[in-house]
Amino acid sequence: MTALKNDRFLRALLKQPVDVTPVWMMRQAGRYLPEYRASRAHAGDFMSLCMNPQFACEVTMQPLDRYPQLDAAILFSDILTIPDAMGQGLYFETGEGPRFKKVVSTLADIEALPIPDPHKDLGYVMDAVSTIRRELNGRVPLIGFSGSPWTLATYMVEGGSSKDFRKTKAMLYDNPQAMHLLLDKLAQSVTAYLNGQIMAGAQAVQIFDTWGGNLSAAAYQEFSLAYMRKIVSGLIREHEGRKVPVILFTKGGGLWLESIADAGADALGLDWTCDIGEARHRVGNRVALQGNMDPTVLYANPEAIRSEVGRILASYGKGTGHVFNLGHGITPEVNPEHAGAFLRAVHELSAQYHE
Repeated sequence: MTALKNDRFLRALLKQPVDVTPVWMMRQAGRYLPEYRASRAHAGDFMSLCMNPQFACEVTMQPLDRYPQLDAAILFSDILTIPDAMGQGLYFETGEGPRFKKVVSTLADIEALPIPDPHKDLGYVMDAVSTIRRELNGRVPLIGFSGSPWTLATYMVEGGSSKDFRKTKAMLYDNPQAMHLLLDKLAQSVTAYLNGQIMAGAQAVQIFDTWGGNLSAAAYQEFSLAYMRKIVSGLIREHEGRKVPVILFTKGGGLWLESIADAGADALGLDWTCDIGEARHRVGNRVALQGNMDPTVLYANPEAIRSEVGRILASYGKGTGHVFNLGHGITPEVNPEHAGAFLRAVHELSAQYHE
């Protein structure tokens, strides 16, 4: 494989020295970019983009071509590919988000679920990873990802998005045996899926625990973090002669940073509700931190964006172990020029913290 020309993202995740704080954006390939909207129109729909390796590569590269400051690429895919490969029948309703043709509601439903083979059942994702990696040609590292077992379970039990997770939480408390079986199957599936991405060329992986923060403290430990810990313990951690860092991101997980830091990952993603300096103090040297600007700051003018970037950098302070990111995904209405101002500010303002 081609040597990396820019490895500061990987170095920061491993708390090694860097010249400036590396930066990327969750959902950096997406609807805020006109070139993405053109590609999606050409493909026909969202799933056609995801399931065609050439289209997935094209949209993965678009933000890198627009913003030379980006220090990583992230695979263009969806977190719900695993439930789809389990036979749940993923589709997207306009204005409604993801939906499933089948829902999981009983122990028998869960027992019937297969564990997908990443190469046979999700081969289009593996092909996309290898295609993107070739196209990058060492430009920046490629991030692979998956949803967490708890987050995937919520979609499978609810049949789509939910505001209150009524069915999922009812199963958790009424039938914990069934929920644990579902989460265990998902943990096995995610482990195999991420290892497949690593073997195909992903150089770091992130687990998105989007809905873990909706659990109580006790339920988070038992039904979310325990399964992410299991995944981390089963991942390939070195490939192609270098370490493969693992990032855990629980939206709303700021109360449990110490526990997450002990789960075995290399880095924690923070949402915007945490102060990154306080988070650094709490986790010490155990892990790197990724984050954590409020995505809505990108609606403000470039001067205000630059000011907020400076505040977060100052809060983290000197030294490595910080990957700058938004506290969640960039939203579709953001002006691409504002995203560019954000990325430039990170590199320009962070050099002083790495002397």
